[in-house]
Amino acid sequence: MTVLISFITKQQNERSALCLLALLNLTPGTAWTDAENPLTGITPIMNWAREHYGKTYAANTRETFRRQSMHQFCDAGVALYNPDQLDRPVNSPKTVYQIEPTTLALLRSVSTRSWHDNLSAYPAQRETLIARYARERGQKHIPVQIAPSTEIKLSPGEHSKLIRAILEDFVPRFAPGSVPAYVGDTGCKWSHFDANLLARLGVTVDSHGKMPDVALHDVKKNRLLLVEAVTSHGPVDGKQHTELAELFAGATAGLVYVTAFPNRTVMGRYLGKIAWETEVWVADASSHLIHFNGVRFLGPYPNA
Repeated sequence: MTVLISFITKQQNERSALCLLALLNLTPGTAWTDAENPLTGITPIMNWAREHYGKTYAANTRETFRRQSMHQFCDAGVALYNPDQLDRPVNSPKTVYQIEPTTLALLRSVSTRSWHDNLSAYPAQRETLIARYARERGQKHIPVQIAPSTEIKLSPGEHSKLIRAILEDFVPRFAPGSVPAYVGDTGCKWSHFDANLLARLGVTVDSHGKMPDVALHDVKKNRLLLVEAVTSHGPVDGKQHTELAELFAGATAGLVYVTAFPNRTVMGRYLGKIAWETEVWVADASSHLIHFNGVRFLGPYPNA
């Protein structure tokens, strides 16, 4: 029996059907009444589809599964995102999905006497649950004060905690009065983006630009502080230094490159990669700044 639960056209396809079957662990010949609710990730879903339905997808289609099937399932309240740990970071390799309990109960009733009644009642139940799950996820987000009257919320995780430390600890100590022009997030790259501010400073970027995690305008000194928050990926190395210099080449403000680490243990992993003529700040020793050579301390260099 085909079960249609009002998805837009892009989700009415074989890939999404296999995702739903995997969420239910419905192998060929298994009855709907025996549907299960395992916790499963994207790669296990793809492996499951190959093993049980002979459908093989290339490894580079993982993002297609995630963005064009599972993301919509979660938004529609059909699947739960990291129900075992709501504050798991967005980019965690441990990310898992699970069929939503009300949806599971509905699908277990396919071909039973209660199917039509359950299907009629389902939309209202689903809307209530979507609101509840969204509220629960929102409570796990990390609030960050970027201005006296402006707060943004970042996806949960150590990376977001470090960005909060940059804005709430680094800025008052080393760049008081600075205005955030850009704040990134693992869940939403453009969490805060003041295009008008950057335009006034001679900088035009689009969604394809390789932005730092935080860009701050030090109004008093007319400097743009480009800050990279490092918890599990690289610092401002030579390659990124060049990329950022090109992206912000038109800036009328001097450019300062900063790498922020949560602690010196993490910093130690990347010492050999940090570019010269940049600054390093460590959150657990927040009153100090490490200067990587050069004649300027927290200052811009010509054409750099």
